Amino acid sequence: MLRIIVTGLIAQYPLGGVTWDYLQYVVGLARLGHDVYYIEDTGQWPFNPHEAGTAKDCKFNISYLNGVMSRYGLEYKWAYRFPWESQWFGLTDEKRNEVIQSADLLLNISGTLAYPEEYRHIPRMAYIDSDPVFTQVKLARGQADFRKMIDIHDIQFSFGECFSDAVPDTGHIWHPTRQPVVLSDWHPGKSARGAYTTIMNWTSYKPVKYQGKIYAQKDVEFERYMDLPVLLPETYFEIAVNTGKTRRTPRDLLTKKGWHLVHPDDVCPDMDSYRSYIESSRAEWSVAKNSYVIGQSGWFSCRSACYLAAGKPVIVQDTGFSKVLPVGDGILIFTTLDEAVSAIHEVEENYQQHSQSALVIAKEYFCSDKVLSNLLDKCNF
Repeated sequence: MLRIIVTGLIAQYPLGGVTWDYLQYVVGLARLGHDVYYIEDTGQWPFNPHEAGTAKDCKFNISYLNGVMSRYGLEYKWAYRFPWESQWFGLTDEKRNEVIQSADLLLNISGTLAYPEEYRHIPRMAYIDSDPVFTQVKLARGQADFRKMIDIHDIQFSFGECFSDAVPDTGHIWHPTRQPVVLSDWHPGKSARGAYTTIMNWTSYKPVKYQGKIYAQKDVEFERYMDLPVLLPETYFEIAVNTGKTRRTPRDLLTKKGWHLVHPDDVCPDMDSYRSYIESSRAEWSVAKNSYVIGQSGWFSCRSACYLAAGKPVIVQDTGFSKVLPVGDGILIFTTLDEAVSAIHEVEENYQQHSQSALVIAKEYFCSDKVLSNLLDKCNF
């Protein structure tokens, strides 16, 4: 049994998809028999979805985090640092310090620790890159502070499982990994409405330029498939999409083209509604960030992995993951509008087969037991 610290953004962004992204590491490791603690120490002021503008305090955030952890019997296994006067919540100071001093391994997922050097006495620290291509471009652009943060770790993992030559070399060995899914938390076979859905940000942050090439967001890719509902008028397409952080979502144009728009705050604001939204879908259809497409890194969405675990076929833009995951049955890929149309036809003609295959893929490739055991092996445990 190892004592493992997992980092994340569950309290920082108390939203459904974000919660599942980090929680499944904690729960998955605990189910393998390890002594797991979740420590959130981002140095950022928390977001409160129920308040306009900046949150006044962190009461909602720590209440949300405690509720999430308590559901899994982990109510005494978390700590959260509020940046105002460096206030800690959750574990007592004595217990938190004891855990940090005695931990065998720290998983810095998405680089969420504000000051990883404060944890450097832990024998093994692993960085998990959940945003491949953008991460490597930032390093190649010479962002010294970012490189220092990456290099302080003993080992680096990435959701980019098979980088192409379009991804700049950073001097690191990026060990492939993927999102762990706690399969027992997902319920295949639930009755579904006839909607092809996805949950997405139109834009998350500004495009990045490197050596004359632009690495952009989902908006750039989505525009190539804007006419999909026009070509498939009998198919119901629904996207849970926000307003966009750097470029506004063209809601009127999307609606005119036949897309049905809902807001994530309404349909999947927390972990239960997020799961229900996925489980009630017929399948997923989604594009990827432009940078993932350019880099052909093998990135596969955490969200899409959850659709698979719910027994839902996924039709997604290829980012190179076809080199490491089975495609054509359960997972269908496209690189053009015509291929996207053909994939929808294929799923409709053989829905039960693709639904069953989706669950088989989830069990074989995303099961938390397998993914996390592999990760620990690579960390030399």
